[in-house]
Amino acid sequence: MRLLYAEDEPALSEAVVDYLTYHKYIVDPVYDGDAAYDYARTGGYDGIILDIMLPKRDGIDVLKSLRANGCTTPVLLLTAKTQVEDRIKGLDMGADDYIPKPFDMGELLARVRAMLRRRDEFHPNTLSFGDVILNMQSYELVVGDVSYQLPRQEYRLMEQLIINNNIFLSTEDLLIKAWGYNAETDVNSVWVYISYLRKRLLEMKSRVEIISKRNIGYKLEYRK
Repeated sequence: MRLLYAEDEPALSEAVVDYLTYHKYIVDPVYDGDAAYDYARTGGYDGIILDIMLPKRDGIDVLKSLRANGCTTPVLLLTAKTQVEDRIKGLDMGADDYIPKPFDMGELLARVRAMLRRRDEFHPNTLSFGDVILNMQSYELVVGDVSYQLPRQEYRLMEQLIINNNIFLSTEDLLIKAWGYNAETDVNSVWVYISYLRKRLLEMKSRVEIISKRNIGYKLEYRK
């Protein structure tokens, strides 16, 4: 399960990301409202944890814009105990739940689980393109009768290529989307993992290939 977490307090953000990662979630942290909106629109998340008090753009405005543009990803709002009006407004704007700050990590985890149980009416468990199916629960890449469980980073890269299959993604785009906002790596990692996935698709005899355009980026193409 992949989560977007928008929180501008670095220490709290790091603690929550570590806790959720320990419980087997993939978490992308962002630190302002503009980034939260951009990532939520393009990242293919199962759930969003959104602080109301964010720089550049507050969480209520982010939520309002997401819902107005057709984003149905479940949203858990983080609010201060005194922000009763904001909680009401957030729920009216389409938030699925809220939790007041400061919060207990165990309660946060329970609310995330409850939120994700409700997501199924909006999100399938698989992504597909051409003859390729990607299982979002097991990380399995399936072509016909052949399946392979991808390592985490290969999965995240393939996930982004399938979600954005109609456009070219630059190396920098893929680095941010598949490795995260503050990735401690560089574009060389993208090239390496692209080569891994190309080899994987070839071995599985898929008609899908990862094509590239110089100085533009990468996308999937299905050879009929």
